[in-house]
Amino acid sequence: MNRHRNSLGPDWVERAEPIEGVERIEAYFHGKAYAMHRHDTYAIGRTLAGVQSFNYRRERCDSLPGHTIVLHPDEPHDGQAGTREGFQYRMIYVQPSLFQDVLGGSALPFLEGGLTTDPRLSAATGALLQQMSHTLEPLEQNDALTELVHALAAITSTGKIAPVGDYRAARRAREFLHAHCSRTVALEELETATGRDRWSLSRDFRHFYGTSPYRYLTMRRLDAVRRMLLAGTALSHAAAAAGFADQSHMTRHFTRAFGMTPGAWQRVARG
Repeated sequence: MNRHRNSLGPDWVERAEPIEGVERIEAYFHGKAYAMHRHDTYAIGRTLAGVQSFNYRRERCDSLPGHTIVLHPDEPHDGQAGTREGFQYRMIYVQPSLFQDVLGGSALPFLEGGLTTDPRLSAATGALLQQMSHTLEPLEQNDALTELVHALAAITSTGKIAPVGDYRAARRAREFLHAHCSRTVALEELETATGRDRWSLSRDFRHFYGTSPYRYLTMRRLDAVRRMLLAGTALSHAAAAAGFADQSHMTRHFTRAFGMTPGAWQRVARG
C-alpha cells in the first residue's frame, strides 16, 4: 500500500513485515504525534515531507526532508508537526544487540543533537529506509545494518573509544532476559547466569545495550503486547500473557515507551 501526504488528514502508520531486531514504519501525523517517551532501540529515520519537530536532550529539533534522524536508545523524546500541514517520515527501530553484533563490545555510537545531513549516513540508511512494500531479505538487512553501524561509528568517532566492561557477561544477561521475559527474573538468577555481580552487570549492560536489564525485560514484554494487539487480542489478555501484573501496569509502561496509550497506538497502527 502506497500512501501520500494528506494535509490535515487522519494520522496513519504503515508497518513493514518485521525481521528480528528491526522494525520499519512509514507514518503521517498532524499536530501532536507522541508524548515524551523513551524506548531501548535506536530510532533512525528520514523526514519525507513537512517539518518533523521533536524535543531531544533539552533541545528542540526540526527535521526537514533529507535530514537523517538518529535517536540513541533510552533517550527521552517526543514528536509533533512543526507546521499545520503535518509531516511524513520513515523510521527504523534497531535493537542495540544488532549494533553489538558488528561492534563486538565497543561503545554504542552516539550522535550529538539527533540530526545530521552527513551524506555517509544518508547513503548508509538508504536500503533500510525503502518503501514499506519492499521486503528486506535477511542478507540484505544484514549488509545494510553493517554499513549503517560502520558509518555511524565513523561519524561519531566511536571506533576510537577503547572497549570497557565485560561484554560477554552483558551478552549472556541479554540472552537470559530474552528467553525469560514473560516472567519475573531475580537478580540472583542473572548473577548466576553471567558470573557477574549485579552492580557491575547493570553498568556493563547499559554500556553495551543502552539501557538497564529491567528496562530491556520490560521492552520485550511490550513488544509482545504490540504483536498481540495487532492480532486483535484484548488489552487485559495481552497484558497478562506478556507478564504484566495487570492492564493498568502494562498501560503505564506502554505509554512511557511509545508516547501514546495502547488503545491509541492500536487505532493508528491499524489505520
